[in-house]
Parts: sequence; C-alpha cells; structure tokens
Amino acid sequence: MTTRRNFLAGAAAFGASAVSKAAIAAVPEAPVQTSAATQPPLAPPNGRPYQPVVTLNGWTLPWRMKDGWKEFHLVAEPVVREMAPGMKANLWGYNGQSPGPTIECVEGDKVRMFVTNKLPEHTTIHWHGIAVPNGMDGVGGLTQAHIQPGKTYVYEFELKRSGTFMYHPHADEMLQMAMGMMGFIVVHPRNPGFMRVDRDFVFLINAYDIEPGSRTPKVATMLDFNLWSWNSRVFPGIDHLAVRKDDRVRIRMGNLTMTSHSIHIHGHNFTVTGTDGGWVPKSAQWPETTVDIPVGALRAVEFVADAPGDWAFHCHKSHHTMNAMGHNVPTMIGVDHRGVAQKIMKLVPDYMVMGERGMADMGEMEMPLPDNTLPMMTGQGPFGPIEMGGMFTVVKVREGLGRNDYKDPGWYKHPPGTVAYEWTGEPQKVARAPAPAPDSKTVTVRRGGHSRH
Repeated sequence: MTTRRNFLAGAAAFGASAVSKAAIAAVPEAPVQTSAATQPPLAPPNGRPYQPVVTLNGWTLPWRMKDGWKEFHLVAEPVVREMAPGMKANLWGYNGQSPGPTIECVEGDKVRMFVTNKLPEHTTIHWHGIAVPNGMDGVGGLTQAHIQPGKTYVYEFELKRSGTFMYHPHADEMLQMAMGMMGFIVVHPRNPGFMRVDRDFVFLINAYDIEPGSRTPKVATMLDFNLWSWNSRVFPGIDHLAVRKDDRVRIRMGNLTMTSHSIHIHGHNFTVTGTDGGWVPKSAQWPETTVDIPVGALRAVEFVADAPGDWAFHCHKSHHTMNAMGHNVPTMIGVDHRGVAQKIMKLVPDYMVMGERGMADMGEMEMPLPDNTLPMMTGQGPFGPIEMGGMFTVVKVREGLGRNDYKDPGWYKHPPGTVAYEWTGEPQKVARAPAPAPDSKTVTVRRGGHSRH
C-alpha cells in the first residue's frame, strides 16, 4: 500500500544556493512503496495525456503540479527488498524500494526533482540519457557539490525529447549502484499517437553478490555476481507479464550491471524501436528474438502478441537464469561415486549424491538451505519443475483480457493435440557412430583403487 512520508528538515541546500524556510515547507511529499508486487499503471491526474507504463515488480512515482512545473520527491535511503519469497536483501534505494520508483513525464514538461539524502554518506543523481544543463547532470565534484546526509537538493530541467532513460548516483558509484540505487525514467511523446502501443512494460537489469545465509551485497565484486535480477527480483519472484492477444507490446529494459545481457523471448519476434539515444527509425529496424543490451544501455523492443500461450522470457546467458550458486563446484557427470557416498553417509546421514547425471535433480529435490537463501534451480509449472532462477519470467498471452487487466491469468490451457507427448510405440534401433580407436594420446581411466596408478 502506498503511504505518505512528510518531509521535515531544519535546513536544505537547493542547487547552488540555500532557500528560505517558506520554500523548505513547500517541498512536496515523498510517497513510499513497500510492496514488491507490480502496481497498476498510474494514469496522469493532470498535465499532458499519455499511455502510462507498467513497472515490473515496481511502481510509478506520483507528482504535483506547481506553477507549470511537475514536481517529484525522491528520498535516497536504506531499504529492505524481497528478492523472491524466502529471501530479503539489505539494499539502498529510493522511497522504500530498490530500484526506485519509475518517473513518467511528457516531452516538453518542465520538471523539478527534489532529492533528499537519508543515506549514511553523500550522494547525487545523474539523469542517464537526458539532455540537461551541465549543472544539473549530477556528477559529484564535477558539476555539483555532493548531497550530504540529511540535505535536500533540487534539479530543474525541461524534457526536450521523448524516450527511455534511467537515474542513478554519480557519487561513490561502485558501492551505491552495487547496493541497488537506480530507477527508470520514461518520457512520453508530446503527440500521444506517436509510437503508441497497447501495453508498455519497463524494468531495470541489476545484479548482486549476496552470500547464502546473508542479506547484504558484497559491494567490491567486479564480475562474479551470484544473483541476476530484474528490478531486484529473481525467479520465481519476478511477476509474469499478462498480455492480451493481438496487443502491440513494448518492453523497455535498462542494464546497470557489469556485463551485457542477451534477452530472449519465445514464441514471438520483436524489433528494437528505441535506445537511450532515442527512437530507432523504422527503416533501421529488423526482426529479432534476442536483443543484446550492453552495460549502461537501454533497449525498447516491440512485438504483436499474436500467439496465445505461456512464453518464456529470459536472459540467454544460462548462468543468469540460476540463483545463488557455488562457482567452484567440480563437474561430476559420469563419475560413479556411490561407494564413496555410502562411506560419507555413515558420518553425514543427510549427505546426497549430486551431479553424476547432471544438475536436474536440483530442481526436484528440496534440500535444506541456509536461512534467507533461494534454491539454485526452482519454480513449479503445470508440467513439473521449471528449473530456473535469476532473470526468467513468463509472458502470458491470452484472448479476452480486459484492456487494463494485468492480473496473472493462470497457466495456459493448451488445445488438444498441441502438447509434446511421449512415444509409446516400438522402440527404433538407432545407428551409432563407431567409437574412435584409442591412440597414444588417449587417456584411459581405470577404476578400483590406487593400486594401478
């Protein structure tokens, strides 16, 4: 439920100069959201009309209009984020959540961003991809003084072009972004009919290194993250995208991790229609089923949802669709260690043999885990274990959904004769290629103890 936080402070520095007590009292309220569920789109109560976006497992920040300016209030603060049922993380974010709320504006709007710092260290905000006056760019020490703890600063600028953008700190950036400080900005076209779609989803791609059993990210990690998330949620905690059949759908994605991500959709193809540099002309678009999103970049893709079903939507880097994992686990495929296992079980009765046939057993068994830890592979579907984690969700295309109905419609009911089935006829003899003859370079593995080594 959205609540209201009243901001009271004794002094504040706004931009390059302080303001009067009367001006401080005029700071807009800062709404707070604590639920990790996807909130309904926020229809504009005033200002220019637009088709609002839906933030995956997030929300849109309300504003107030004052003397022709659209005013927002962001509060940078420590937050607790549920990454999926069974795990919470101690992060930094804005207005109660990480990522912070989505900010929606319209091309030509004049905006005033109040930013209050409730962190234990200084911060700033950079408006990634937006053309602003140099002094509003948010680079601490270069274009502005840092926002010290307890202080409030104001950023003012006019939004000169529509598109998809982000906000994040440019102060102690490695730590603050590793702790989850980021958010989405959508600037809608002045012409509501330009680039119009039926459903418009947004989410940020982020990553964390949180040891099993702990709650706080390791902020010095460079590349070896173990939780790959969308809007600080991992499967099965990422909400499904409910889509009406034949809707034109846009999905906007921003990458603030330390590596690129190949985002892939099943059952459809899409075109890249926008980047953080602007809209892509139709003559420069081509069909794809996978889009690679570089570090620090945004992509908007569009498709017509003409195929009913439950379609997987995920990063195609396979270790990005797993939850917290050990990176030093040896490969045991083909190794018969039952004899060793029996000896270990005499000392450790709960010991289980894993990995000799592959890792699929991880998606079926329920192993004891440390507190606040998610299974590496998890999720149940209508046909059994889904065996996923991390950056994975489902686009659910259905006939008969209402125009603004984003509720999960449940699992797809397949028409008869359209599901893969087991062959129950006579087994066929399959020709196999002969095994290559051993040569001087072939390594032969002998079993039976160390006597033959």
